[in-house]
Amino acid sequence: MFARHDPAWREILTHAGLTATELTAATEDHHATGRSLAASALALGLVAREPLLASIAARVGGRYLAQPPATVSGEVVGLVSASQARDLGIVPLAATAGRLDLLALDPLDPRLAEDLTLAFDRDIRLVVSDPPAIAALIRRHYGATAADGAQPAETAPAAGSALGTDAAAPAGEAGASEAPVVRYVDSVLAQAVQDRASDLHFEPFEREFKVRCRVDGALRELAPPAPALAGAVVSRLKVLAGLNIAERRVPQDGRIRATLAGRAVDLRVSTLPTQFGESVVLRVLDRATAGLELDRLGLPADIRAGFAAAIGQPHGIVLVTGPTGSGKTTTLYGALQAIHAPGVKILTAEDPVEYEIDGVMQLPVQPAIGLTFAQALRAFLRQDPDVVMVGEIRDAETAQVAMQAALTGHLVLSTLHTNDAVSTVTRLRDLGVEPYLLASTLTGVLAQRLVRRLCPHCREAYGPTATERREVGLAEAVSADRPFYRPRGCPQCAHTGYQGRTGVFEWLRCTEAVHALVVQDAPAWRLHEAAVGQGLRTLREHAREKLLAGETSLAEVLRHT
Repeated sequence: MFARHDPAWREILTHAGLTATELTAATEDHHATGRSLAASALALGLVAREPLLASIAARVGGRYLAQPPATVSGEVVGLVSASQARDLGIVPLAATAGRLDLLALDPLDPRLAEDLTLAFDRDIRLVVSDPPAIAALIRRHYGATAADGAQPAETAPAAGSALGTDAAAPAGEAGASEAPVVRYVDSVLAQAVQDRASDLHFEPFEREFKVRCRVDGALRELAPPAPALAGAVVSRLKVLAGLNIAERRVPQDGRIRATLAGRAVDLRVSTLPTQFGESVVLRVLDRATAGLELDRLGLPADIRAGFAAAIGQPHGIVLVTGPTGSGKTTTLYGALQAIHAPGVKILTAEDPVEYEIDGVMQLPVQPAIGLTFAQALRAFLRQDPDVVMVGEIRDAETAQVAMQAALTGHLVLSTLHTNDAVSTVTRLRDLGVEPYLLASTLTGVLAQRLVRRLCPHCREAYGPTATERREVGLAEAVSADRPFYRPRGCPQCAHTGYQGRTGVFEWLRCTEAVHALVVQDAPAWRLHEAAVGQGLRTLREHAREKLLAGETSLAEVLRHT
């Protein structure tokens, strides 16, 4: 099978320590059995596997890795398509801007490194390791091929490997008895949790099936399953979520509770019928990384004090605003944790319930049967609560009921979609809330955004131009000697330049001066002037502080504020 490599094998075996007599014996066995020269040398006990693999690495100018990792990060895996990995027998191991390290099943293929250098436009360094372990990695991250059928990845033959197919799989590999679909789904879910993903997307298209995860607000592509397994992967997800796998015509919603990467995780599942099949999106609700305590939200000291004082009031309404994905619900959960006590009754209406809080009664709204936020809030008022949390004020009815609840002695917490804190007043007016009612109940508004945090291991300082300073409102004298930082990329951050996210906040304290302007139905610009006069820092100003502190980049500041 590897006759084309015979001259190379003779040099490799000699380098591995075989004498001329041993090489002759291996050659005779090779001709008699049809095994490759290397397989014959191994079978006759003339050479050990580790020295042989090290000699192969020396021959191809690569490196030898005694034990490849059990998994590879999703960001690195996404650099190689599933078809490339399976057809060429490669797995990406590490990447930099100019080089890609690849585990190769057949590193002696004379054109492999050259072809891959052209394909990836990077220098290729081949990494040699035990072929069955490489084959297991390919199947774990890129799925089994149609020819593999249901054969477990860890025991599948390493077709095309330099050492033939007679080597046993590594002992102790987990999941050897599981079907490829189960193993693939488990590995992708575990990878999403490990990479701190907030969402996981399974997307069918005409000629491909994409798997992507959202990490720090940006989508990354992951290795998809083999095309023949795509439909089965969707069915597996629906089974785990308790959904009807026979129903593919209407959207469905479900939930998966699992222990992944050693942590208890909830996965909110949504399916959507599309032209080429069902799209499935999973929201990853990992309490360990959510930061539900108020102290972990990253609020500046002055804003945290103001927000804590507002939610400590016996009545009134406190709102958190921002676009989808800005962390509003997490902030509300932090507020509930802060005020939760044995003597306080708290009720929440959510769509859906994301995190369960001990001692808090949580209700998932169901608009399809008439249980809306407004209906839930009306029912809450007959349950003698101290604090109510409404997931979102979406319409005039919910706004009116929320204001009445705050007026009658309850603390109401909720969210709203507005660009900044002051715009909340305008939005509530548009929903039909009377100015006098708004002035009597609104205690404070917290606007927030999430910006990506620069990787501390590779961030790069540079001198900003005058244009860049002006873009964020910095005077020349203030910032002439202050560097900005930008992303660079390293293995610690999967070469994205960013690691995690941080909050940017704006707190509107509804003082008597603000209430007076609200009663007068004053325009938004006058409200903004009054708020700034009493100490309001805008989202841009807070983001600018993080920019100068080296926590985030100019691109993130301009993108989100």
